[in-house]
Amino acid sequence: MSKIDTQPVIMAGGSGTRLWPLSRAGYPKQFLVLNGNTSLFQQAAERLAALSAEDIAVKAPIIVGNEEHRFMVLDQLREQKLSPSAVVLEPVGRNTAPAITLAALQALDGGADPVLVVTPADQTVTDGPAFTAALQDAVRQAQDGAIVILGITPDRPETGYGYIRAGAEGGGLRVEAFVEKPDAATARKYLDQGSYYWNSGMFVLRASVWLQALQQFRPDIDQATRAAFDGKAVDGAFVRPAKDAFAAVPSESIDYAVMERCPGSAIALRMVPLDAGWNDLGAWEAVWQVADKDESGNASRGDAIIADSRNTLVHATSRLVSAVGLDNIVVVETPDAVLVADRSKSQDVKKIVNQLTASQRDEQNLHRKVHRPWGWYDSIDMGERFQVKRIMVKPGASLSLQMHHHRAEHWIVVQGTAEIVNGDKTLLLTENQSTYIPLGQVHRLSNPGKVPLEIIEVQSGSYLGEDDIVRYQDTYGRN
Repeated sequence: MSKIDTQPVIMAGGSGTRLWPLSRAGYPKQFLVLNGNTSLFQQAAERLAALSAEDIAVKAPIIVGNEEHRFMVLDQLREQKLSPSAVVLEPVGRNTAPAITLAALQALDGGADPVLVVTPADQTVTDGPAFTAALQDAVRQAQDGAIVILGITPDRPETGYGYIRAGAEGGGLRVEAFVEKPDAATARKYLDQGSYYWNSGMFVLRASVWLQALQQFRPDIDQATRAAFDGKAVDGAFVRPAKDAFAAVPSESIDYAVMERCPGSAIALRMVPLDAGWNDLGAWEAVWQVADKDESGNASRGDAIIADSRNTLVHATSRLVSAVGLDNIVVVETPDAVLVADRSKSQDVKKIVNQLTASQRDEQNLHRKVHRPWGWYDSIDMGERFQVKRIMVKPGASLSLQMHHHRAEHWIVVQGTAEIVNGDKTLLLTENQSTYIPLGQVHRLSNPGKVPLEIIEVQSGSYLGEDDIVRYQDTYGRN
């Protein structure tokens, strides 16, 4: 018996603004550990790897994301001992319809026409076997040309999700209509009727079927995305569509571009119910829902103490956070920002993010601790004309060969071994040794050892912004 050729596709390009301040543009929610011990992206990869069956052959996943997060993707997959078949990097965000089109074109690039199993990177489920069984059912239905959607069996009158209305067809379910997010009364009616399901954003279909549907309903997206893919550059696992061509692709979601147009057409649109403890963790209210709680409904993560409170979530990342007398409140602490919100208003956190963006504040985009391909840096103190950073460099990694116009730097090694280019000298420093980089001096920091290198960097000068870097050589292709 030949097996069904199955290609997982993980959509990892979201920004997760409603989970600010933990989720930020530079390190969004799919790469965060919000429940369990692995990130949401890692959980998605593990779930899809478990799809193999006697009649289903599962390939390494295609990841669709953006340039800024490309090394996070590889690092987090490596931690799970997984490798991607490709990481398709969108030069600009164009929503999910162009993203899945890139994945379909990449899947077809090898000559096969696999069944795509498309899932967002930022969801969670509590019943892995039920999830696997539902997706395997969807794969078997999709092999014959159907488009199959995973519909979540609702357990409450939720107003934050779009709905699918499904009807019986030949022992299965066909999709009759898509419904926008309802008000509370309508959501209660949907729950009582039993024929409505939450739209999970997970789709199973052959690559060629998606492209045929897109050609039928949105030929402009199909043609523009093909043009960008045809001009792609390939660098190892990274596939980069042509930037200018992709910027011209219309921005549209899978649902609006194709799925909502399928009912009533010749395209077979089916639904498989999923009852597996699914949650898209779209806001802090959802994080509270999936968290372990005490007898008063309180949930916490990190160093938190809660007293005389009910149905409250406290998420602490860097210090003790204590809460007294709270009811239905969310408190999220990070080193540089704290959120306090009514749980029922957690969807409105995006309003704060919009204000930060309008004010051009860094707290919208970056954490105090910033991850880079070579490791990370943590800006632990700053003032007029100085800044102090803690820097970690991975074994074998190296920062760019660079120079600064406006600042000098002192480096002190606190752990590991540092190989330092300082002008025309190359130094090898170990713990408690230091060096001084004068303003304008070409320099580079590398870790030649097998353990992480940590240094303290003290910057001083008239301007300390991250854009004061002239790069001469860079391992990671940055300018």
